[in-house]
Amino acid sequence: MSSQADSDVDPQVVRGLALKANDLRRELVTMFGMAGGGHYGGSLSAAEIIAVLYFDVLRLRPQEPDWPARDRFILSKGHAAPALYAALCDRGFFPRQVLNHFEEPGNPLTMHPNMRKVPGVDASTGSMGHGLPIGVGMCLGARLDGLDFRTYVLMGDGETQEGSVWEAVMCAAHYRLDNLVAIVDRNCLSCDGVIADLQRQEGFAARWEAFGWTVREVDGHSVGDLARALRSAPYQPGRPSVLIAHTVKGKGISFMENAPGYHRANISPEQTQRALAEVAAQRKALR
Repeated sequence: MSSQADSDVDPQVVRGLALKANDLRRELVTMFGMAGGGHYGGSLSAAEIIAVLYFDVLRLRPQEPDWPARDRFILSKGHAAPALYAALCDRGFFPRQVLNHFEEPGNPLTMHPNMRKVPGVDASTGSMGHGLPIGVGMCLGARLDGLDFRTYVLMGDGETQEGSVWEAVMCAAHYRLDNLVAIVDRNCLSCDGVIADLQRQEGFAARWEAFGWTVREVDGHSVGDLARALRSAPYQPGRPSVLIAHTVKGKGISFMENAPGYHRANISPEQTQRALAEVAAQRKALR
């Protein structure tokens, strides 16, 4: 795992990570197409975040998925599972054939991740507000066991309406869990529409700071900014870190961007091909 605080990110690394994010978009659109639909919006918005974690930051051993010293990753927004599956497959946690049969009967890859069935998944998620409390427990366990791994929790901003999130926020600060890094996919939309219309969002970063966390904010689609920020965590000794990643729901597919209706949607084969063509054009521009 990279650890040089605030280090510059090599341009070739940036390009490679951008290509990986593009790969994840292609794979998840393909998987949803095979399944007849899925949670497009939040999966697409998280592509760069997951790419940087799995191809630049996380300390892992794909051939030893339960390695005790590995970094933990919790996809608290479990509906973005296809992006996670694509990254795990690329890293070698399971064969391509498994990915190709997403959502088919008997296949371990379902719409939400199951840690009992999928190598490399550290928590079964899907119910909102559970990931950060689990992460707090993992960090406390690491301290008791004398292990130095970090736990990264990717959350949706809509999820922060759950009270359990703020209980975990308080607990992490109380126990000074600087081995905990929360990442908020701040796309400002949920399945119910604009989050600010559902619950006031003023001072979002200040709330985390008030509870004793150290906060950074980045463009969640800039792999360079994400890598720089995640490499430099923890941001302050003795305090948990939160990275607020400003994103676009449905990023990369023009007719899905900033459209709450694509939080969970079924699209036609023609729309799937149009989406894949857009992703392919973006890849060509990266080369």
